[in-house]
Amino acid sequence: MKGLSPWALTAMAQFKNSSLLHAENYGELRFNIFQTKDSIWISVTHKKNLPVYFRACYAPDGLSESPKIRKNKTDYTLKLKTAVGIFKVRISFSQENFTLLKYNCTLTPASEIFIPFWPRDILTTGVKGAVKAMGEVHAAQMGTRSGLLYFSLPERDLRILYFQNLTALSDYADQTGTSLSGVVGGMLPEIGLALPKTEEKPLKAGQEVIISDATIAFKTKNKENQDQAEDYLDLLAEVYLNIPRPDTHYLHWPEILDKGLKDLIENPGCWSMVGGNSYLNAYVSDYQTPPEIMVQLAVLLPLVDYSKWSGKTLEVMDTIKKGLPAFYSQKLKTLVRWHPGAEDKLEGDEEQKMPMVMDSWYLHHPLLNLSRLALDGDKTAEKLFLDSLGFAIKVAHRFKYHWPVFYKMDTLEVIKAETKPGEGGEQDVAGLYAHVMLQAFELTGDKKYLKEAETAAKKLGDVGYKIMYQANNTAFAAGALLRLFKLTGNELYLSLSYRCLASIFENVQLWDCNYGYGKNLPTFFALFPLTDAPYTAAYEEQEVFCALHDYLKHAEGVDILPSVRLLCSEFIRYLVERAPYYYPPMLPSDMLSDEVKTGEVDRKLWIALEDLHDGIEKSGAVGQEVYGAGNAFGILPRHFIRFSDNPFLIFSDCPISGIRKSPGSVIFHLQGDPRLSYRLRITPSESETKMPNIKFFCQSPSVRLTPSKDRNQDLEAFIMGNETVRISWKKRNQQ
Repeated sequence: MKGLSPWALTAMAQFKNSSLLHAENYGELRFNIFQTKDSIWISVTHKKNLPVYFRACYAPDGLSESPKIRKNKTDYTLKLKTAVGIFKVRISFSQENFTLLKYNCTLTPASEIFIPFWPRDILTTGVKGAVKAMGEVHAAQMGTRSGLLYFSLPERDLRILYFQNLTALSDYADQTGTSLSGVVGGMLPEIGLALPKTEEKPLKAGQEVIISDATIAFKTKNKENQDQAEDYLDLLAEVYLNIPRPDTHYLHWPEILDKGLKDLIENPGCWSMVGGNSYLNAYVSDYQTPPEIMVQLAVLLPLVDYSKWSGKTLEVMDTIKKGLPAFYSQKLKTLVRWHPGAEDKLEGDEEQKMPMVMDSWYLHHPLLNLSRLALDGDKTAEKLFLDSLGFAIKVAHRFKYHWPVFYKMDTLEVIKAETKPGEGGEQDVAGLYAHVMLQAFELTGDKKYLKEAETAAKKLGDVGYKIMYQANNTAFAAGALLRLFKLTGNELYLSLSYRCLASIFENVQLWDCNYGYGKNLPTFFALFPLTDAPYTAAYEEQEVFCALHDYLKHAEGVDILPSVRLLCSEFIRYLVERAPYYYPPMLPSDMLSDEVKTGEVDRKLWIALEDLHDGIEKSGAVGQEVYGAGNAFGILPRHFIRFSDNPFLIFSDCPISGIRKSPGSVIFHLQGDPRLSYRLRITPSESETKMPNIKFFCQSPSVRLTPSKDRNQDLEAFIMGNETVRISWKKRNQQ
């Protein structure tokens, strides 16, 4: 056993002389609420195994008297008077798919107080030296991600997901000027929440503040080799359904898109000229970095989606396409990252900013986007794609389907092998490569590409559960693995797709940062681009959004985990809610960084910031990313239904499928979870001044369209997921 804190040792010693306050059985679990000299604990015992302990309340000055437990429906409440102040504890148990334990603790300080230390609230053993009783932690909070711990107690046949609702703790952070980054963690057997220490600002006297709000899900009866990732997804979904979730709001994306499109086309900071062609910069006013192939295609593909949806011809698309062939190297027989005509600008100030140095995923991402254009009939894209495949396969064979971080394109010499010592290279590139090969198979019908896809996919099985290097590529990998499962029937690929998704959902922020600058924007279900990234980023979020849409589309007719459908749909819904706040005009200017790493930040420009930070830090310090401009162009075609006669737009924040249009009517299906409701909005198109008469039908007879409160003429309804909707209409002059 590793070293323990004095508080853990003290707790273990006090367990022997504790006072039982309440006992209750749920399924195979026994819950004991008991009191020690300074804490209220809940022990959880599976069968006759050793308990695991959860501290629902800690009183530094001790508990001088035994509290009374009052039952209110399914909750048990305790009120504790101490010298520090008044603690109120609420405890509840429930059982649906899994057994759940919840506890919430508030403190009303007797005077202004500082918190220099707070003990963690989980002990996985109460016996000193019981090494086997410690367990294994699979996932823990990193930075400002979800305040969770996913851990196993193999000797007790338990897997546990502990979730701390950090939204509820925002008032504590706001009062004390602290951050909730990394507050859930620790080392076995002493893990859980430790309140951030306060040094400059105290908690206010007489003002009740939440200091813990935990939901814990327990999985028992683990089968041999039960998949760890699938359990994580199932437990997380169960917790998700049992925590408070913020309301969403309708923002009129057509207006946001128009502003972003105008600024993208007209602002000179978005463009550079090389060899007579215009190219998109990676960041606004970044003229020192050569144009990159990834940047051009990352913006072009969402523009193509929008053009097909809107029926509009965009000259900017032709401008981007015209410059693509210049990135093809006849010598190497592949696309290169940097424009060959401007490579002399590279100064080597970063590892990858050198001629011929390739970041592994940068080779495959442009090929994936070219394949999409090729499958859509673009012959130039098809030639560039097919002519580059040989090099991509050569690289895969050279590295045996385990890609390093950086390598030299001309020699395939490894420049940087691992992200961190012992953690391997870019693990998810195998899935991204498989996706590229599947696209080649679909385009050509040549089974050698399918074989390549399968070989790469199987290599992901060697990685374990920590697949994610970069979120968007992991999401593309998940989709490729699902497609491979459908093509081959091999269950391994479906299981690996779940591992990819579990990696993604370990890197989200399931709480609203309602302190400091975080009060100015929603952060619930934000996704971090890398496993150790300190901020969320527009580009990766938008691409994961599109990839999860595709995942759900490919999952039609497949019996995927309900938890996967729920979590994918909910990430999509909250991205639609959050994405506008990457645009500087949506944010107060005082929360934007005065120092910018790359290019400039124009606070009036509708081009997304790369980085949104914790509430105690300013945002936009990295720059304003032009390659993140696809945000709006990806959202409109997926969440707004448009009609050729343009009577109105239909919006849903839920993924939509099965759209069938006919004159004067439309039928579509909402893909979300049937336990949750989703927003449906009918809004006039620009060319209409009056809405037609609309008839609305769905499976729930009680659902009605009602006038919205925020926009004239808009109609709105909230519909449960997995429902089919039919809307019909007649123009007023037809009546």
